[in-house]
Amino acid sequence: MTAEREETDVAARDAAAEWVRPPRLATGEERTASRLELFYDLAYVLVVAELASAFLKDLSWSGAAVFAGLFTAMWFSWVSTTLYANRFDTDDVVFRLAQLVGTAAIAGCAAAATGADGATAVPFAACFLLGRVVLLALYVRAWRHVPESRGNITVYLGSTGIAAALWAVSLAVPAPTRYVLWAVAVVIDAAGPVVATWRGDTAPLHMDHLPERFGLFVILVLGEVVAGIVTGVHDAAWAGLAVVVAAVGFVVGGALWWTYFDVASASGNEELQDDEDEEEEDEADVRHDLYVYGHLPLSLGIAAAGVGIEELVMHPYAALPAPAGWTAIGGITLTLIGAGIVLVGAHKRLSALWPWPVAAIAPLLVLTVLDVPVLVLVGLLALITVAVAVSGARQRARRGVALA
Repeated sequence: MTAEREETDVAARDAAAEWVRPPRLATGEERTASRLELFYDLAYVLVVAELASAFLKDLSWSGAAVFAGLFTAMWFSWVSTTLYANRFDTDDVVFRLAQLVGTAAIAGCAAAATGADGATAVPFAACFLLGRVVLLALYVRAWRHVPESRGNITVYLGSTGIAAALWAVSLAVPAPTRYVLWAVAVVIDAAGPVVATWRGDTAPLHMDHLPERFGLFVILVLGEVVAGIVTGVHDAAWAGLAVVVAAVGFVVGGALWWTYFDVASASGNEELQDDEDEEEEDEADVRHDLYVYGHLPLSLGIAAAGVGIEELVMHPYAALPAPAGWTAIGGITLTLIGAGIVLVGAHKRLSALWPWPVAAIAPLLVLTVLDVPVLVLVGLLALITVAVAVSGARQRARRGVALA
């Protein structure tokens, strides 16, 4: 009887161990994005869609500032959670519940996003704060169970804790002080990975899993380009010229996809993974930071370009130059700047920017002052972005790397 009871106790302990596993540094094992991470990303699809919708209704400098500010805040919330999961995802019940609560928090941000600069600022901040608290709790758990990584974890505990406190205080103060606190909190969140790099690498990134995660986020914002084109055709009631503009706009979206996945991302990933030896560890950390942060202007630019193209599809007879054209041009330019930062970080030299993608920025800027029909403008954007994709692919091929 005693032996049976002991066997039962052992089985119960084993079952409990499967449900609850303490965090450990998981960067030395093969990994891909989990289903839970994909579910988490769905909440950001909603956020980006809502922010784009609000920007479309206010294509002004103030509307652009609000769009960029809120997008940046949400992007850093995604990045900070992704960096934690990249290192310490245990896929146990504790992590799953925390990630699900975080997903609900981001969904709440999406519900409040269109009025985050006004009527729904408090709900937006409260939901964002919940996401920060969940991440803070996860880092406390990691600090307890992964002593060899406490150097890095302590930095993230500090940055996440201070940022969470600022979001909490913002709930009780009026505008514009509330938005100043949000901006400071985002800056502190952004500084966390950089400070952790300066302090030394006690929690290296998983360089197979991380590029996949960023690629999924880029797919998310590219989806908004396609969604904008579809919505534009619908709202224009399938008018003939609107359909033609939409078709050419889709070429722009496809070229941006090609530029990122077969040039910027693929080339950067290979360079980073080829340089993971110990003697270049500190330098690799700096390069990882550039790789990560380059995705902010890249993603923001794609989302903005989608908004501009949607407006051009809806109003194919609009007089140019106009805010819609500037938004599309500015978004594509920002995308190329982000791609360049990714490449500089990966190749550790500024020459990685030339001639691809920097050479395309000058002709893009010329388009901002052209008085041409909408179809001509979108056609020129398609021509430039396709040329960028082809040029980048050829440059990559000359380095001896085949297309993915």
